[in-house]
Order: sequence, then structure tokens, then C-alpha cells
Amino acid sequence: MQPSEMSTTERLKHVVISMSRALHLETRHVNGRYSTAQRVDEIAAEAILDQWPTLPKKIARQIIERYDLPHEITVSRMMWYATGPWKRTVVHRDEVPHHFPTPHVDALEQTLDYRVPLEKCDALLAFDGSILIDRTKGEITVRCDMEAMNVLTANLMHDVVTGTRTVEEARRAYADMASAFAMGRSAPDTERLRFDAPHGMTADADRSMIAGALLHQVGQSFKGIFHRTHREVLP
Repeated sequence: MQPSEMSTTERLKHVVISMSRALHLETRHVNGRYSTAQRVDEIAAEAILDQWPTLPKKIARQIIERYDLPHEITVSRMMWYATGPWKRTVVHRDEVPHHFPTPHVDALEQTLDYRVPLEKCDALLAFDGSILIDRTKGEITVRCDMEAMNVLTANLMHDVVTGTRTVEEARRAYADMASAFAMGRSAPDTERLRFDAPHGMTADADRSMIAGALLHQVGQSFKGIFHRTHREVLP
């Protein structure tokens, strides 16, 4: 059913149910952290990987080797929960071209619980366009072609948020450390997170404004009914 086909009663019922569900989840401190111990069958995973391009297939097999078989699969992605420091790890079949710090393709997404202050969002996007901020869930997702680069991105992202580095300093540091990593030299920021990633309690549900808006709409409807009735009653 399309929204335009819903009656006013159905629309209000949907609003009430959704509001109740949000309050219920908030009291339980649920932050989108759903996981399962069940793993995908290896034969099913390989059947899908056989249809993937070379690099995403290689990335997926590296993640499988490190973290075991995925928890979920579709024809275009594989997903793991609670892998190392990450809340979620997703390998995508479809590659996204990205030229910073050098041309490559993004196919590996890894997510942390992390609240980004609103005033830092622009800076993070300027630092790296492959950082995805989800304010409502309280998540930060980094995307590249290997886990080491995602670790590096997360570390430098944290530096920008905390003011340890400016955007330009973080971009130069990324280029330097990514080059060192590629040459087999020491690059500690590619090895592990330098900060303790939180687990939950980072969501920002914003503030409700619909109650006042609904009262306004009800008032406008009542005013319209009153004027129509007034015209019908008075000669």
C-alpha cells in the first residue's frame, strides 16, 4: 500500500505504533546491535563468491579467513557481526571508485559505535568522503579495500574529532602511513585502533516535534469544520 492510499486513521495508527516502538527500544538501550551466532553455509557462500569480481572476492575470502564465515549473505554482499573491534563488517560485490589517497575501489565497510559531534561532521567528510556518519544510530562506517586502511581511517577520524589533527594534517598522515604500509614499513595506525570504541549508548534520537505539529493540524482541521458549519447554520 502506498502512503497516498492510506486513510487518515491508518496513518495516525502507524505514527502511534512507530512512536511506541521507538520508546520501547530506547528504554532497552537498543542501538541497532543485532547479531546471530549462526553462520552461513560454506557451500552457499562459495556459490555466491564464484559470481563476484576478483577483488571483492579476494577481500571476502580474507575476511572469512580472519573472522570465519559470514552471518548473513545476499547475492551482492556478505555481513559479519562483532568482528574484532567492529560492530559490523560488510563486503560488497559492487565496487565504488575512490581516488584518496590513491585510486582504488571501496568494497569493504566496517562500522563502529561512535557519536560524532555535529560541529565535526563537515570536517570528517572533508577528511575522507568514504566515512559514513549515522547520527541517529550513533555509528561511524569506514570504507576502503582492506581492513588495515579502515583501521587507519578510524584512527585519523578520531584525531579529527578530538582536535589532535586538522583535516589537512589527517589527510597528509593518511597518505604517508598508507604509503609506508604498501612498502612494508612500520605503520602502527594500520594495525589497531588507538582509542576504545564504545559499545552502544552512542545513538542520538534527536527530539520530537511531531506532537506540536499534530496539534496544529488538528486545530486547523477543527477551524475548517467550524467555519463550514458556521456558514451552513447562519443565513
